[in-house]
Amino acid sequence: MKSFYQYLMTYRNALKKTEMSLFAENVFYDHGFPKNSSDYHEISDYLEMNGEYILDMSLFDEAWNSYLQHIGE
Repeated sequence: MKSFYQYLMTYRNALKKTEMSLFAENVFYDHGFPKNSSDYHEISDYLEMNGEYILDMSLFDEAWNSYLQHIGE
C-alpha cells in the first residue's frame, strides 16, 4: 500500500501552486516526516507538533480524505 507521503508527493512540482502542492513541497523538505506511515493519528500528531508550515490542519484532513479515496478505503 502506498504511504500517505508517497501519495502526497504526487502533488509536488505542480504548474499551478495550490495549498496542496505547497503542503507537499513542505513535507518533502521535512526530513522528520513519517514517510512510511499510513496512520492518520501518527501523521496528524507529527504535524501538530512539528509542522510549522501547515497553518490549518483542515488542509491535512482534506489531503487525508483524498488519500483514502485514492487507496480505495
